Amino acid sequence: MSDHPRPYKAFSADGHHAEWAHWESAKVEQLTLTWENEAWTASGMVGHDGLEHDSVQYVMRISPTWHVRQFLLFRDMEDPDLWLGTDSHGRWGEMNGEHRLDLDGCIDLELLCTPFTSTLPIRRLPLHIGDSAEISVARIDVETLGIVPVRQRYTRVGQHLWDFDDLDSGTSHQFEVDEFGLPRDYPTRFRRVG
Repeated sequence: MSDHPRPYKAFSADGHHAEWAHWESAKVEQLTLTWENEAWTASGMVGHDGLEHDSVQYVMRISPTWHVRQFLLFRDMEDPDLWLGTDSHGRWGEMNGEHRLDLDGCIDLELLCTPFTSTLPIRRLPLHIGDSAEISVARIDVETLGIVPVRQRYTRVGQHLWDFDDLDSGTSHQFEVDEFGLPRDYPTRFRRVG
């Protein structure tokens, strides 16, 4: 029988801020999470500290149950390079109305430039310690704007400790989250700062 974990702490409606540094580069991410119009807005800026060029910004609208509703990616222009919406049941479309059949079944999305996207399934899945869940995820390459579905498994190892398995590539990581479910250090990829 699995241990029943305590729920993660609720974010303040006034907002929450977190920062990560990339493990082996000078890139940093600043994340702001705010509550507005009955949903969360996550806004992240990933780039070299103090440099506007060569940066990536993403904005996600997230339901109170931690399902992605809308995703925008900005690289070097005012208009978004990528704009996706979902019905929270695995059907995705671009904002020009094109249905993305190739992403059907994906519940979450993943950006390899940030650890934040791991928070989505961690906050949403009601996993007990020792339990696992396999999910389909839309992985977005911020360089090419390519999007591919991938299979992932999250296993809750402890109150704040998770195992992550990318079932398509065979890679695995173990990482710790804070009291809000946000990753702390993500070995070989990100370290929490501030």
